[in-house]
Amino acid sequence: MKSLKRQEHKFSDSFIQLEVLQAARPGGGKFERFEDKLDTIGLFPLRPTQLEIFQVNVGKMCNQTCKHCHVDAGPDRKEIMTRETMQQCLEALDKADVAGFPVKTIDLTGGAPEMNPHFRWFVQELHKRGKHVIVRCNLTIILANPKYHDLPQFFKAHGVEVVSSLPHFSARRTDAQRGDGVFEKSIKALQMLNAAGYGQEGSGLQLHLVYNPAGAFLPGAQVSLEKEFKQQLKRQFNIDFNSLFVITNLPISRFLDYLVQSGNYEGYMEKLVNSFNPAAAANVMCRNTISVGWDGQLYDCDFNQMLDLTVVGAPRHIKDFDVAQLNQRDIVLNQHCYGCTAGAGSSCGGQTA
Repeated sequence: MKSLKRQEHKFSDSFIQLEVLQAARPGGGKFERFEDKLDTIGLFPLRPTQLEIFQVNVGKMCNQTCKHCHVDAGPDRKEIMTRETMQQCLEALDKADVAGFPVKTIDLTGGAPEMNPHFRWFVQELHKRGKHVIVRCNLTIILANPKYHDLPQFFKAHGVEVVSSLPHFSARRTDAQRGDGVFEKSIKALQMLNAAGYGQEGSGLQLHLVYNPAGAFLPGAQVSLEKEFKQQLKRQFNIDFNSLFVITNLPISRFLDYLVQSGNYEGYMEKLVNSFNPAAAANVMCRNTISVGWDGQLYDCDFNQMLDLTVVGAPRHIKDFDVAQLNQRDIVLNQHCYGCTAGAGSSCGGQTA
């Protein structure tokens, strides 16, 4: 499957995605503006609490082309963060330390972040600075090429926390969303991570899985899904992991295309709007996270990054990083934000309410 960008699909244009999100409903009227919803509970304008997490997208290249990928990542994407931009990220972190606002956690994502040729150097530099590094590993990359086979040991040597998508504990449901053969390779990769100590009691090596729904519905409760995943993966494959992060699919990029093509867009947006949860709104991840794009542009979150909605009220590039201004900015909002505030909430760390 080609990326939307390679297909020259209309939804590879973020402007057109935003037009759909803000359009009038077929029966007339519009969904209530997300800003207005926040205003009713006293959260507008939405402001940061304090910057705690750098989420860095080191490139959109990936060895997989998953149906619901909000990044539109794939083997045909060539956007890769340069070493110069990574150096600017390191300098920004040093500046934050000096300013008395240390950013302790660096969350590396992609694409498959390991495919960036400077990935290991970047992790090593972050580790030297005492930063806690999270890598969003798609699992199959570990088996994709012999040069990646030692990733579990590399992660272990640098105390990396591994977060990996596994839509389901059945091959049929995982492969339907992520591609043929992905489940079998994912299981082998998880067993390699377990063998390195990941997910094992007392090792201190954290291994988390991520679940997202296969269709136009909200996810179930994180606690019960985690219990079911742990039981099934242990029984069937002797696999251990620490936590299951349950996330909601946001209506952008390939998932937006799926919603429109399947005729589910109106109904899904209605579910998100009607399920608005004030407690989830108070805990959205954009309040303590800044997202750095592959080219160094700054965003309030990974989803705003994919919609080309850069930060406002602060410098927009990592080379001009100013933590004080970022902590005072108004967070950029749009209708897709309902995805993070519906039901039990959603973030890169799972449910929030």
